[in-house]
Amino acid sequence: MNDIKVMVVDDSAFMRKVIGDIITAQPDMRVVATARNGQEALKLIKTVDIDVITMDVEMPIMNGLQALEKIMSEDPLPVIMLSSLTQRGADATMKALCLGAVDFISKPSGTMGINNTAGEITRKIKIAAATRYRLRKQSVQPIIKKTKPIKTAISANDTPGKLVLIGTSTGGPKALHEVIPKLPGNLGAAVLVVQHMPSGFTRSLAERLDRLSSLRVKEAEDGERILRGCVYIAPGDFHLKVRRSADSSNRRLMVNLTQDNLVSGHRPSVDAMLDSVVNEYWSKIITVIMTGMGQDGAKGASWVKSKGGKVIAEDSSTCIVYGMPKAVIETGNADKILPLQNIANAIAEMVL
Repeated sequence: MNDIKVMVVDDSAFMRKVIGDIITAQPDMRVVATARNGQEALKLIKTVDIDVITMDVEMPIMNGLQALEKIMSEDPLPVIMLSSLTQRGADATMKALCLGAVDFISKPSGTMGINNTAGEITRKIKIAAATRYRLRKQSVQPIIKKTKPIKTAISANDTPGKLVLIGTSTGGPKALHEVIPKLPGNLGAAVLVVQHMPSGFTRSLAERLDRLSSLRVKEAEDGERILRGCVYIAPGDFHLKVRRSADSSNRRLMVNLTQDNLVSGHRPSVDAMLDSVVNEYWSKIITVIMTGMGQDGAKGASWVKSKGGKVIAEDSSTCIVYGMPKAVIETGNADKILPLQNIANAIAEMVL
């Protein structure tokens, strides 16, 4: 098996050295180029065979976002962004993921911090390397709306007659930007989303989607009522579950955030959300499993089917990582297998 060839792009010589040492310590990886900014990186891409790029966000001359946009428009390569843990860093990370970055790593400070994330860096490089040829075959672009969408008024009594449950992981933010803004403002359902993502980034994801969508999109809050016409995104490091209100005769559904143990290797977990909804919700359930590594959502999809719900799985042709949808499809529980650009319309039709 050939080594994974990595280019490290960072304006800090210290960070280039530390990240490079982590990569070269792996028997199946090597650093083939380094660059101090996006401009240097773009020049090197034309002369060196590269499988994966690690890219800092904040750099002089040409920053990581500017370089990423050019890479993805001219000759797509798997890019992993290194971002700060600030709100500004979270916002930049969301933009990068929507532009086509495969994943991101929170950039720690100092040698000890970066070494503590060595396992995450090498794991994500391996995942990204496997997407290289898949990226080049894909043409789906996220929606960018120039005008602010008109949002439908939401009543505090708009109990959803249906729930749409979306689960995704690697490649998910870009996929969500293709699906959520396409959903109509009068969708007769509430939407719950689990995107595998650490704490500190999901609020930026929700705010960005909210600006593009006719539905209201927000990071879920524990104890709030689930309303029709709203999209609730699981906060990083919390399972997004549901519970009926104490007054069960009114059939009010509430958000129940927990930090229970990992489920299917994750928190938040798609399976944890689906299990909770199947046990607590009384009406129609539509589940959508999109791009991501692993099998989170496969067990839950079978529970949804046993409750009479419907399941949509993203087709391999548009997945950045064809793991989670594949696991669902292999169980035989997918009612529809669709490319990303067709999923929003299918959801709207199923809700009717």
